[in-house]
Amino acid sequence: MARHRPSPPLPGIATGLRAAWRDGYGLDDLRHDILAGVTIGTVAVPLSMALAIATGVPPQHGLYTAIVAGAIIALTGGSRFNVSGPTAAFVVILFPIVQQYGLGGLLIASMMAGVILVVLGITGMGRLIQYVPYPVVLGFTAGIAVVIAVLQLPDFLGLEVGQLGEHFVENLGRIAVSLPGLAPLELGIGAFTLGVLLLWPRLHVPIPAPLIGLVVGAVVAYAVNHGIGDPSTGNMVETIASRFTWEVQGETGSGIPPIAPSFVAPWRLPGADGEPLVLDFDLIRALLGPAFAIAMLGAIESLLCAMVSDGLTRTRHDPNAELIGQGLGNIVAPLFGGITATAAIARTATNIRSGARSPIAAVVHALVVLLAVVALAGLLGLVPMAALAALLFIVAWNMSEARHFLHTLRSAPPGDVAILLTCFTLTVLFDMVLAVAVGIGLAAALFIRRMSLLTQTLRVDTGSHAPIDELPGEVALYDINGPLFFGAAEKALSSLHLVDPKVRIVILDMHDVPSMDGTAIVALKALIDEMHREGVALVLVGLPARILVKLRRAGIRRTAGRLTYCRELAHARKVALRWLARTA
Repeated sequence: MARHRPSPPLPGIATGLRAAWRDGYGLDDLRHDILAGVTIGTVAVPLSMALAIATGVPPQHGLYTAIVAGAIIALTGGSRFNVSGPTAAFVVILFPIVQQYGLGGLLIASMMAGVILVVLGITGMGRLIQYVPYPVVLGFTAGIAVVIAVLQLPDFLGLEVGQLGEHFVENLGRIAVSLPGLAPLELGIGAFTLGVLLLWPRLHVPIPAPLIGLVVGAVVAYAVNHGIGDPSTGNMVETIASRFTWEVQGETGSGIPPIAPSFVAPWRLPGADGEPLVLDFDLIRALLGPAFAIAMLGAIESLLCAMVSDGLTRTRHDPNAELIGQGLGNIVAPLFGGITATAAIARTATNIRSGARSPIAAVVHALVVLLAVVALAGLLGLVPMAALAALLFIVAWNMSEARHFLHTLRSAPPGDVAILLTCFTLTVLFDMVLAVAVGIGLAAALFIRRMSLLTQTLRVDTGSHAPIDELPGEVALYDINGPLFFGAAEKALSSLHLVDPKVRIVILDMHDVPSMDGTAIVALKALIDEMHREGVALVLVGLPARILVKLRRAGIRRTAGRLTYCRELAHARKVALRWLARTA
């Protein structure tokens, strides 16, 4: 595995490419990038087709995504090693969009998401990825994996289920009802391809398993169709060419058009009803929610991928530049028929292990996919649908991170387990957007609860407290530890309600209070007013200057004989004794 010198983030876009040039880029680096690009390109061709079909669009749109978005994001993004294209994570978001708005609606939503990503990058929101809790990410990715696997069952088993809908339970029911119509030939091809995909990596041959699996599957399917297949009875293995047709500039054909991506206005493409879309405010408003979901998942997926690549190569990416690059790719790619793109962790890891040195490797990968479209479209049409389903089973399994999922269930605190299971269940039964929103909300509530438990208020025995020595019975010393915020302030300050009628002065040691929010300030003000009504004075000790400024702005100021601030406990003791002497 290649090791690289750490590269500090650079401002602007294309920082990944600029960092590679700054570290010194030579012919040997170019050779490594070309070899890595060829390797990852051969992996991307079958995956791009399979993911496009899983999304509900013809396979060439996945290839166009890898070509256009893959190159643009590599040249403008903030990571040196990310490889972008269609990914499995988006299937659960894009599939419903295609059902409701067709291919044209999907491309428009992708462009809108691209604009949102650019705005997120420009406004510096890239660092927020570190605040998404791990149980949330693990939960929704495992849920997505389950949905993807279930969606592949009809092709893998050769079932006639018609057009699948948006809801998991409904789709599962339709698949279950259609099980008696299982096609043995399709199941045989799918199982054979799945076996090849599982066993090939154990041979340690430097040829990607997806390429071998689909080539072998296509050869077997071709032999079956021309040997024992019977077109008159429909007893044939379904392939890309037999399912999909195309029409470009008056030419028609089956399978994948052997034509490079060309400009197409997404709003002129058909909607779900087969009629061209009408680009108006109502359509934009309807697609705004899906576009926002695409952008959020794209940001999470891409930045997580960049963090993985940083760990593998000891480099550093610029998260904001990466978001800008991802946004630009998603704005331009739909204009050439590409669907939503984001960084793919598996392809990026393969890119690094293949010796990539810079984003040039991802550009070469895009050129390899382009060459496959132009020169090998006829052969790609021979790939059986069952083989693509088998490939997506592998993708779904790897995406699920089943070992980490089970390990988290066994070892994580109960709160994190609840978040994980909630995100997983909501993703499967409803959608990923709801799962992430609820998951982050639960994680925030759990964090607030944990932080509130850390904040305590304890009365101190001044006889054994060296910094302040013995105090009269009329003076009480309390020690507050932890941040005072809306989840902890009421609990911490409510314990100060006095039960000893002799106490006339309370000293609050607040050296260990790092922050106070508005709720805590209001609670403190209420406490001061209550103590004043009871004739008790208050001395606040050890607050940093920034919190003192907040208190003064809130109207909590020094009042002779009632309230004051001190830096140290020794000074607070002197003030308390002086106040007692005045009231004696």
